[in-house]
Amino acid sequence: MRALIVIDYTFDFIADTGRLTCGKPGQDIEERIVQLIEEFADKDYVVVANDVHDAGDTYHPETTLFPPHNIRGTDGRELYGAVKTAASRADHWIDKTRYSAFAGTDLDLRLRERAITEIHLVGVCTDICVLHTAVDAYNLGYTIVVHADAVQSFNSVGHAWALEHFVTTLGATVTGK
Repeated sequence: MRALIVIDYTFDFIADTGRLTCGKPGQDIEERIVQLIEEFADKDYVVVANDVHDAGDTYHPETTLFPPHNIRGTDGRELYGAVKTAASRADHWIDKTRYSAFAGTDLDLRLRERAITEIHLVGVCTDICVLHTAVDAYNLGYTIVVHADAVQSFNSVGHAWALEHFVTTLGATVTGK
């Protein structure tokens, strides 16, 4: 069995007015993510993993790296566009407080309970949260597939580097180039 993990496709990361936005490149992958959710929802496992932060948390390591984003209880945490509707078919939702969808969550347990060995990654940012999720998946022994036509970043150089890194260092399959 396979799992699709939709990472951080939220208003703050995608909308033009988002607090840490990928902008148009992120918006351009919306339709492909919706297609993949629909494909996986029929026979596989779909996980939505969303970044969450608390307003005024000065102890979180991202506080010094990025502007406040995906603050609990704000519209910035809402899924963006048609992905919000499609994600109603998700099997599991995760609030994540670190880059990786595995860090401090029950994701590994949920996947192993269902004998899932292959994970498919989509969302943002390719070189941050998608990458760190892939690294943890690699270390946990999962087969990794990254959909290049369904990931994006606000850093085009980092995006390209991460797509290469998935293949050359993590042994992942990158499709949709």
